[in-house]
Amino acid sequence: MIAPIKKIAILTSGGDAPGMNAAIRAVVRACTYYSTECIGIYRGYQGLIEGDFKQLTARHVSNIINKGGTILKSARSTEFRTDEGRAKAYKNLKKENIGALIVIGGDGTFTGGLKFIEEYNFPIVGIPGTIDNDIYGTDKTIGYDTALNTVVEAIDKIRDTASSHNRLFFIEVMGRDAGFIALNSGIGAGAEEILIPEHNLGLDRLVDSLNKSKAKGKTSSIVVVSEGDKIGKNVFELADYINQHYPDYDVRVSVLGHMQRGGSPSCYDRVLASRLGVAAVEALLDRSTGVMVGITNGQITTVGLNKAIKMNREINKELLKVAEITSV
Repeated sequence: MIAPIKKIAILTSGGDAPGMNAAIRAVVRACTYYSTECIGIYRGYQGLIEGDFKQLTARHVSNIINKGGTILKSARSTEFRTDEGRAKAYKNLKKENIGALIVIGGDGTFTGGLKFIEEYNFPIVGIPGTIDNDIYGTDKTIGYDTALNTVVEAIDKIRDTASSHNRLFFIEVMGRDAGFIALNSGIGAGAEEILIPEHNLGLDRLVDSLNKSKAKGKTSSIVVVSEGDKIGKNVFELADYINQHYPDYDVRVSVLGHMQRGGSPSCYDRVLASRLGVAAVEALLDRSTGVMVGITNGQITTVGLNKAIKMNREINKELLKVAEITSV
């Protein structure tokens, strides 16, 4: 008979996302509910290697559901990519009699977890926490909704000054490999054009669109650019091109940067994180491993970590159509 899991550890890794604290809170309190000890691992996989552990009780996670970032801190660990690093991590887990691990993060976090399972057959469940919303197997990732709201609010404010000075603003948002933030925030903020990695608009079409907007009497324009868009090397090069070849445009660039990661999580992200945190604990107690908990059509689901890593989420083509129609 397999002994029940009496101690579960949790870590956050990679880029932080609003709602990670809500997920930590849910994991700790679910462990308490199911009479299971919870251990917090600080600084992600690096903390796992260094044994930076702390027991967490329900009271330790009071008043964190509304806070951005992660109380467990996050760090990228090159050492965990080595055999020696993972061996140290496993030794620390066994030393503390930890029976399972919950990892919150994105592709890199899940890749590390999957490698650890393959080498040590250690039970691990993943929770998707990334503002990019680019993880396969879930409709939404923790932090995405908050990031969208942050971006839309920023664009609304930039539009005020764009309208006042008849300016063209290129606004760069996060999304090196995925355009979910750019596409949805662009529609939500009423952008004239949206540039994303998955759909190469092309420079000629962009210029044509801007000229049509001007001919229709638009005195200012907002172009939302995902940082991974392929038209130019970067948003500044794109802006310089428009400046040089179309001097009538008063072009400005605004890079929103890491402000998209911060802030108090939205209600949606708090609820999502709470649901996924509880689901992750229950999955481990039911002896599931090597899976990610997610949400599909409003229901909690699981998908293999290998699929979450290797398969790509497709951009919604209907949203591309909506963006084109509503920018007329």
